[in-house]
Amino acid sequence: DISAVSALYRPGPMGMDSHTNYALRKNGLQEITPIHKELEEPLEEVLAVTYGLIVYQEQVQKAAQIIAGYSLGEADILRRVMGKKKPDELAKNFTIFQAGAKKNGYSDEAIQALWDVLVPFAGYAFNKAHSAAYGLVSYWTAYLKANHPAEYMAALLTSVKDDKDKSAVYLNECRRMGIKVLPPNVNESEANFAAQGDDVILFGLSAVRNVGTNVVESIIRSRKAKGKYSSFPDYLDKVEAVVCNKRTTESLIKAGAFDEMGHTRKGLTAQYEPMIDNVVAVKRKEAEGQFDLFGGMGDEPSGEPGFGLDVEFTTEEWDKTYLLAQEREMLGLYVSDHPLFGLEHVLSDKADAGISQLTGGEHADGAVVTIGGIISGLQRKMTKQGNAWAIATVEDLAGSIECMFFPATYQLVSTQLVEDAVVFVKGRLDKREDVPRLVAMELQVPDLSNAGANAPVVLTIPATRITPPMVSRLGEILTHHRGDSEVRIKLQGPSKTTVLRLDRHRVKPDPALFGDLKVLLGPSCLAG
Repeated sequence: DISAVSALYRPGPMGMDSHTNYALRKNGLQEITPIHKELEEPLEEVLAVTYGLIVYQEQVQKAAQIIAGYSLGEADILRRVMGKKKPDELAKNFTIFQAGAKKNGYSDEAIQALWDVLVPFAGYAFNKAHSAAYGLVSYWTAYLKANHPAEYMAALLTSVKDDKDKSAVYLNECRRMGIKVLPPNVNESEANFAAQGDDVILFGLSAVRNVGTNVVESIIRSRKAKGKYSSFPDYLDKVEAVVCNKRTTESLIKAGAFDEMGHTRKGLTAQYEPMIDNVVAVKRKEAEGQFDLFGGMGDEPSGEPGFGLDVEFTTEEWDKTYLLAQEREMLGLYVSDHPLFGLEHVLSDKADAGISQLTGGEHADGAVVTIGGIISGLQRKMTKQGNAWAIATVEDLAGSIECMFFPATYQLVSTQLVEDAVVFVKGRLDKREDVPRLVAMELQVPDLSNAGANAPVVLTIPATRITPPMVSRLGEILTHHRGDSEVRIKLQGPSKTTVLRLDRHRVKPDPALFGDLKVLLGPSCLAG
């Protein structure tokens, strides 16, 4: 069945509705009927394993051999001709196919019935060898995900670290699975994403913008040789000169790589440039043999900051919106937090499609949909006629998509198109290019000043997630965030959903509550 799934979801079988019929027949909901009564017995052995349906290319070839007397080589040539869909060649080969089948005693009706099944199928199907190989890989990855989830997801994130759309999808999957993905950390991170225990993944240093392989290797090498970095000055003290690059250091700061040391990102950003100037000058002199970097100044006790590194850092931090925008610029996605955390219930009220559904093929070209998300990128442009328009990148928790605001629409909404704004976009899906886009028709900016304050907080939880430790922790969170809003739980079972009202708990629906709930229950717990 695993092998069949990869073969069924191809244009050929799907065009014949084989994927639906296969599932129905497998589960006894549809009678297994032959292509034609005359063909039932001769093709029984070929089609029995797929419930009377043609699923694999080999079945096309075998049918041609059995019914029309083709050799294996001739059957493969026929398959290729069918794939090209050229009318003249198809007509020529049908004559040969028909003659061979008639010679074996089959009627014109049976021959035509089989031909009508084979032709639309053959060009867009997998052979069984491919499907079996994909099936084996699917089994392996399913096993790893089920039994070694953190290690598996870390490897998966590493494999797509340069594709930020896929990274966002897999990061969201980690959150759904209860795996916490932490920002990069110069004291703990390796070059790639790495698991820490069963439920934590550390962002890889090599995935940070402007941080090259040589820098990553040097940071890790110095850490192993000299011990962990106790502070930002200690970091500059221990690392090699190649690491003391302003652009690289700024990227690491904004990515959160020094958060564990107790420094704020704002505080480090204000001080790192003069500190690097000082330390580079001293390291250069040390390299030239003029004096030891921190051992020759005469008055620095061991373990204390060296020359030019004894500074005071402000404890003030950037506001959440700016901090996350900078983090996203360096990492390509939000990691430590997300501007939409806590707003899932607001988005689900008006959005009728998730962005991953649009990019994943669940909606047809031309479909009119409404999405909700944050504007993470904005390009304002001019047509040749001098009319203004814009391309806005809108992302939700699971993906992103480009929204095209052409002149007529742009004129109506231009003042509302602002980076980092939470918006709803209604538009027409355009799938003519390789990457789907949304041609915007309307734009709305929701009022988030009191988002959900008067509405009940609804938590969607799979029944399989209900365990005594989880229930205990949920009670602690709800008690900690006491307020006036009612709490309801949608308990999702295999066949039905039960709604429970928690009369003992009333909460204050703010980002702090939503953040705690997300950590415990995953990012989709508030989407219902």
